[in-house]
Amino acid sequence: MIRGEASMNTSGTACCSGTGSKAHPKSPRGWNITYLAAMTILAVFWWLAYSRILPVAHRLVFGLLGMAPESRLGAALEFFIYDTVKILLLLAALIYIIAWMRASLNIERVRDRLAGKRRGLGCFLGALFGSITPFCSCSSIPLFLGFAAARIPMGITMSFLITSPLINEIAVALLWGLLGWKFTAVYVAVGMTAGVIGGFVMDSIRAERWLQPFIMEAMNSAPAPQYVSESGQARKLTIRQRHIFAYGETVSIFRRVWKWVIIGVGAGAALHGLVPENWFAEHLGTGEWWSVPAAVLVGIPLYSNVTGIVPVMESLLVKGLPVGTTMAFCMSAVAASIPEVMMLRRIMTFRLQAAFIGYLWVIFTLTGWLFNFLGPHIL
Repeated sequence: MIRGEASMNTSGTACCSGTGSKAHPKSPRGWNITYLAAMTILAVFWWLAYSRILPVAHRLVFGLLGMAPESRLGAALEFFIYDTVKILLLLAALIYIIAWMRASLNIERVRDRLAGKRRGLGCFLGALFGSITPFCSCSSIPLFLGFAAARIPMGITMSFLITSPLINEIAVALLWGLLGWKFTAVYVAVGMTAGVIGGFVMDSIRAERWLQPFIMEAMNSAPAPQYVSESGQARKLTIRQRHIFAYGETVSIFRRVWKWVIIGVGAGAALHGLVPENWFAEHLGTGEWWSVPAAVLVGIPLYSNVTGIVPVMESLLVKGLPVGTTMAFCMSAVAASIPEVMMLRRIMTFRLQAAFIGYLWVIFTLTGWLFNFLGPHIL
C-alpha cells in the first residue's frame, strides 16, 4: 500500500511536471533579458526624475504653496526638497552600481595594486577622479560609501572625498571666465594638492579603523562568501547573482543612512541664504592673520557647491577681501558642511570626522596665508 502510494505520488509528480514546468524559474538567458529590459526602463525613469527635481521643487514651493520667490523661507524649502531627493536618488543608484561591479571583484588584488609603491599614484588618481565628478560635498558621499565598502584604500577614498566637491569642469569654466586663467590654475592646483596630501595623511593614521562597524561589515562581505571558491578566489557570477548581492547591499546601506541625509540637508537648508555675503567682506576683509583661520571656521559649516560659490568668490574679491582669505573661505564652504558632517556621522566615528575636518581647517588656513602673501605677485 505504501509502495502504491509512493508510485502514485511519483506518477502524480511526473504527470504534473509537464504543467508545472511553466511555473519553473526562467532560463538564465530569459531572466537576463527581462532584467536588462527592466533596468533600462528603470534607468530612464531615474534620469527623468533626476533631471526634473529642481523644476518640480520650484513649482511645488513657489507655485503650489504660493511662497514668494524672494523669501528666504521659500528658498530654504526649495533647497531642502531639491537636495534631499537628489542625494537619495544618487545614493540608491551609485551604491547599487558599485556593489554590482564589486560582487565578484578580486578585492585583494585591487587593494594590492593600489597599495604600497602605487599609493602615491593611487591618491593622485583618487583626486583626479574627484575632480571630474560634478558632486557637492553631500552628493559625493554615495561614491565614498561604495569605495569604502569595496575596500579601496582609505587614502585614495579620502582623496576623492576631498577633491570631488572642490573641482569640476563647470567650475573651471566659470573661474576662467570670471577670474582669469591664472586664478583658475592656482585653484585647481590647490584643490588637487589638498586631496593628494589628505590621502597620505589619512593613510598614515590608518583612518579605516575609525569607520563605523556596518561599513567594516560591508568591507568584509566583499565578495559575498557564497560567491567565493575553495581557493579563496571570487567566482564568475551570473547577472542574477550580481543583482541579488547588489540589491542586498543597497537596501542595507540605504536603510542606515537615509534619515541622516534628511537631517543633514535640513540643517543645510536652514543655513542656506540666511547669512548675507556682505558680512564676510565686512568682518574678514581686514587682512589680519587671524582672518584666514576665522574664514575657514565660518566656511566649513556652510553648504554650497563649487558652481554656486564661484560668483560669491568674485563678489568677495571685488569687495576687497584678500585673495588668500577668499580662497580659504570658499574652498572650506565647498569641501565640507554641516549637512555633510551629519551624514558622515553615520559612516565615520567621531575620531575620523575630527581628523577629516581638522585636516581641512589646517590645509585651507595654510593655503589662505600663502596666497595672502603671494597673491599680489602671482595673480
